[in-house]
Amino acid sequence: MFSKDEPIALLSDAAAIMTHNTSCHIDSEFRYTLFTIFYSVIFILGFIANCYVLWIFSRVYPARKLNEIKIIMVNLTIADLLFLVTLPLWIIYYYNRGDWIMPGFLCNVAGWLFFVNTYCSVAFLTVITYNRYQAVTRPIKAVQSSTRRKGIYMSAAIWIVIAGSTLYYLFGSGVTEEKIGSSNVTRCFERYDSTGDNKAILAIHMIICIIFYIIFLVILGFNGIIIRTLLSKSAQPRRSARVKQRAFWMVCTVLAVFVICFVPHHLIHLPWTLTVLEVWQKENCLLRQQLNDAHQVTLCLLSTNCVLDPIIYCFLTKKFRKHLSEHFKSMKGSRKCSKQTTEIVTEGTIPLTYIPGATMRN
Repeated sequence: MFSKDEPIALLSDAAAIMTHNTSCHIDSEFRYTLFTIFYSVIFILGFIANCYVLWIFSRVYPARKLNEIKIIMVNLTIADLLFLVTLPLWIIYYYNRGDWIMPGFLCNVAGWLFFVNTYCSVAFLTVITYNRYQAVTRPIKAVQSSTRRKGIYMSAAIWIVIAGSTLYYLFGSGVTEEKIGSSNVTRCFERYDSTGDNKAILAIHMIICIIFYIIFLVILGFNGIIIRTLLSKSAQPRRSARVKQRAFWMVCTVLAVFVICFVPHHLIHLPWTLTVLEVWQKENCLLRQQLNDAHQVTLCLLSTNCVLDPIIYCFLTKKFRKHLSEHFKSMKGSRKCSKQTTEIVTEGTIPLTYIPGATMRN
């Protein structure tokens, strides 16, 4: 399915594209600082948030009582964590200005998990959206069809299709040597061979982008129907304002994840690929540099889904939200109690000069 010389679609960020037939030398120097800082923040926030989510799930829901939507949520969290554990590798890579100083197989693992996380996240969010669509428009049917087995089969299918179709990146050669000035650097999943036949590479990139656009339009349609149903006076008149508000927030959060994380990258990715392969605007160095700069920014935005995904869970399950609220209240109460105890101890302390015995000894 994939060309042997094709680097990962999402990680080939044209770090230092030296074209063969033009004088263009495209490199986004700012990316070394940007990725080092941004990935460090994402790693800290995302790792804490997703580990906390799994901790809450383990306390609130027994494994055998997880239904379809909760199984999907757990799998989405696992996908995020698998990518987050590779972020230290990318931080080191960009800190060393795009020089992979670690063993080559770690480059393959990091690149493969980047791709897997991106499209598993898209797939799981799509399933969550469809599940909520059914819950709002066909609540009785949704309850009857939502089973633990269905969630397991659906999750397994997503993992097998996405992870299995990209196994080449795990076992192929991900690192390439590049000479910059008087020194050699080792790149990880960067650069295209623009001198070869790149029709297969271009076709794969186009298919990926087209499939994503279709999925995004489907999600827009489902969420539009959800909003229309919630606003309809004739539909479920007993629905409380609080439930409606949570449903609206869930829709807005899912759309925000797509619009912030995935849409910008896929809008830029196809024209960027055309310029990298020198199929389009080959002589326009300024446009190529601008697209490459934009591509770096969209790659950063792509990783923010690991931080935004946990927010969705707050609007999906009542128990999760209740446990989260109670935990924060208990933490707040503990701090307040500790503060009051400190104040009481401080106020109750009697200076030595006021102790009768001390006064008499003086």
